Amino acid sequence: MDANTTAGKGPQAQADELSSPAVAKPVAKKRLSLALQGGGTHGAFTWGAMERLLEDERIEFDGLSGTSAGAINGAMVVQGLIEGGPAGAITALDRFWRSMAANLAVSPLQALPWEKAMWGHDLTWSIAYRTFDTLSRVLSPYQLNPFPINYNPLRDALNQSIDFDRLRQEAKAPRLFVSATSVRTGKPRVFTRREITPDALLASACLPQVFKAVEIDGEPYWDGGYLGNPALWPLYEQGGPPDIMLIQLNPQVREEIPTSASDIVNRLNEITFNGSLMAEMRAIDFVQRLLDAGRLEQPRYRRLFLHLIEDEDRLRSFKLSTKFNGDWEFLCMLRQFGRDAAEKWLTDHFDKLGRESSVDIRERFL
Repeated sequence: MDANTTAGKGPQAQADELSSPAVAKPVAKKRLSLALQGGGTHGAFTWGAMERLLEDERIEFDGLSGTSAGAINGAMVVQGLIEGGPAGAITALDRFWRSMAANLAVSPLQALPWEKAMWGHDLTWSIAYRTFDTLSRVLSPYQLNPFPINYNPLRDALNQSIDFDRLRQEAKAPRLFVSATSVRTGKPRVFTRREITPDALLASACLPQVFKAVEIDGEPYWDGGYLGNPALWPLYEQGGPPDIMLIQLNPQVREEIPTSASDIVNRLNEITFNGSLMAEMRAIDFVQRLLDAGRLEQPRYRRLFLHLIEDEDRLRSFKLSTKFNGDWEFLCMLRQFGRDAAEKWLTDHFDKLGRESSVDIRERFL
């Protein structure tokens, strides 16, 4: 305070100013980027994890990169942040998953009451799923549906939940990246936020055994999980904070050897959709070790801090068929698993944000 200003005031005024408590400055939020794996309706786990992170006022999302269900969760969060901040994002996620459950409730793949009583959330032995699984191995989506109409119930849920024009045009929204696989070139395609359309999200979630390829500007695309599940490089190549949080859905480790046909297919699915992630983690680890050795110059090469939210012990118990299960009770259970995993990470590792990785890349991924 200026001495001359103080001297011009009466004794009482001076005393009041000197005794006034200092106003605490708001604590700077920790900024991080999110990398969101795909995994069908297991994406409800990501819903719960992101919901818990959004509730934490110490955290702010800078960018999101996702594939399949991860891409859709990411788009919902960005849409919600535009509408009403973290509370709006929580509402947007809840709205979408309720819409998905309502649409899937009338799907022929959902278990009948007596099937649910016998096998719980596992659809492997349900009549409808067995029929679908057998047909998808013999006939392609083009043979099952020779008509030009390519109906996907997910499209309705997306159009009901997202204002795509506003999502693309909002200047201050977080960065958003959505991965798909080019059928023609075999290369990954990453759509930025300004390129996001319903077709981009549908392409990212297009399993070729189930849906016809999604064409965008004449180019056919399949599920992004084959080449980027999720793609991490857009999060650090285009700036942003050094902290990247991976929310992983596909288990990496299974001690038992799969022997049944369904278990073999399930394990192949997990390995395939973790493959690109493992390769990218290897590249990140290589660069970080060169930085540690002083053989690369900063800031041309950046140090990254990697973090992980997962619950392999619980998710490992679910078979491939459960990724098609849209039962609301099942989705809410996965959501709670995600909340629990995020809560554990916040308790154990929050203080590492901006300082160091909370996951050992070499031990976990290499």
